[in-house]
Amino acid sequence: MYLATLITLIIQGCNMGSRMSATLFAIELGANPFLVGLLISAYSVLPLLLALYSGRVSDRYGARYPMLAGTVASAIGTLLPALAPGLPALFASAMLIGTGFIFFNISMQNLAGGLGPPEQRTRNFSTLALGYASGHLAGPLIAGFAIDDFGHPAAFASFTALGLVPVLILACNRGLDTPARAPVQHHSTLDLLRIPALRRAIIVSGLTSTGWDLYLFYVPIYGHGIGLSATTIGAILGAFALATFILRVVLPLLTRRFGLERVLAAALAASAIMFVPFPFVEFVPALLLLSFAMGLAMGCGQPLTLNLAYNRAPPGRSGEVAGLRLTVNNVTHLGLPVVAGAMGAFFGAVTVFWIAAAVLLACSRLAVNSGAAQVKE
Repeated sequence: MYLATLITLIIQGCNMGSRMSATLFAIELGANPFLVGLLISAYSVLPLLLALYSGRVSDRYGARYPMLAGTVASAIGTLLPALAPGLPALFASAMLIGTGFIFFNISMQNLAGGLGPPEQRTRNFSTLALGYASGHLAGPLIAGFAIDDFGHPAAFASFTALGLVPVLILACNRGLDTPARAPVQHHSTLDLLRIPALRRAIIVSGLTSTGWDLYLFYVPIYGHGIGLSATTIGAILGAFALATFILRVVLPLLTRRFGLERVLAAALAASAIMFVPFPFVEFVPALLLLSFAMGLAMGCGQPLTLNLAYNRAPPGRSGEVAGLRLTVNNVTHLGLPVVAGAMGAFFGAVTVFWIAAAVLLACSRLAVNSGAAQVKE
């Protein structure tokens, strides 16, 4: 599980670092917020179409081969802007990285859920979540320093070099796999949404992802708008990621004490409150502190919604459920940057951050209702 978490750290770091690099590179090339939104949405175009398929591939053939294919695609994607700097390469890079990440991500989550007995699942997901959080921290920091010291193409080249490490590990280590399963006659994937507990978990996951995406997408634009350097923007995003790491270390203790839904609802409500003052803050230490506090609140979203969805998946369809969950998430990944970029261009940053606050508040309410309904069921 620790080797799997290390691989996740690297791939997540390359993914998040490339997103920040793409945003700042596009702005440097003269792109407006709407075009930047289209670029970030390109990370989710193919994943939206392929998430369910990749989940079924993971269920049928095991986790290792889809993860290997995904890491290779991601490495190629980060190489393109280094070789051919420009907006066309950035769009092609975004689509390749997004596709590679969806194949890697679903299979890695399937692997974590299947390792060990069921009672170890929460610990597995919490450990894996540390890898995601560490990648969120490392990626923007690496991108910021590389851009300021060597330029945007060099930042992408550094992520290509890092991305080759998990390629080699997966190519040489056959232990990072789940058993291949014989083909199973499935009903329609939409039948999964007829399971009330699973449907609620997936909706909460999508709304949680909405707030997370709006934050990570708009902070670089906001920071650039108030004159911050790439390194400073990377540090602000890094503070958020560091806080998610700290939160996920203690998350198993919190969930054992208060329950999954209650912790999730409280954290999302706190996140909504902290989104409100963010666009009025320009003092860097205050931005760092606020970003750290938001990371503490929002860091529980991914592992808790993943755990809820996996626990409620029908037997033999955990990969498909992971794919469905990420399909819903990718709907927000695809649409929100475009909408947020357009609204930010016309109405300013305040509108974007306040919409995020409203979404997270609604998500908190839904999580409370989900917990109450689960008790009744």
